[in-house]
Amino acid sequence: MVKVSLTVNGVKYDLDVPPTERLLDTLRNRLGISSVKEGCGRGECGSCIVLVNGNPVHSCLTLTSRLDGAEVTTLEGLAPQGKLHAIQVAFIEARGVQCGFCTPGFIMITKALLDRVKEPSEKEIRRWLSSVLCRCGSYPLYFEAVKRAAKYIKEGKIYFDEKEVREKYHLKVLAR
Repeated sequence: MVKVSLTVNGVKYDLDVPPTERLLDTLRNRLGISSVKEGCGRGECGSCIVLVNGNPVHSCLTLTSRLDGAEVTTLEGLAPQGKLHAIQVAFIEARGVQCGFCTPGFIMITKALLDRVKEPSEKEIRRWLSSVLCRCGSYPLYFEAVKRAAKYIKEGKIYFDEKEVREKYHLKVLAR
């Protein structure tokens, strides 16, 4: 076993993990974070993308034992309780959620992109979003969502009230 200290979504965890345990398994099985999905298990589909120290990584290819002292952000950590991040709202508004399996990966790669490029070009958006596979073929909706999110962030609208968004769009379940 390897002792690892991680900060996940702002909460510090001291864990004993096998040296070969993947971050995906640590997040889902040990910490109960369900937004991180295993699609291919080979780093090809992007459904498992999370941010480690602000950088997008495939959690299915990342060993937890190598992340001592790291800060990990998942979809659950994007906004404070009762709020939604501008990216989440933009995906809802663009109707960019079909089956929802790939949505957390798309939202996390979008966060990494918009942290680096405030007004990304269509080419940059396509390049970054190519890291995630959508079997429903919703790419045009995702491109629109990234543009909307960039606009909100530029305007200083980072967080939205979750209850208001639910009511406005008649939502029972949100992509969290």
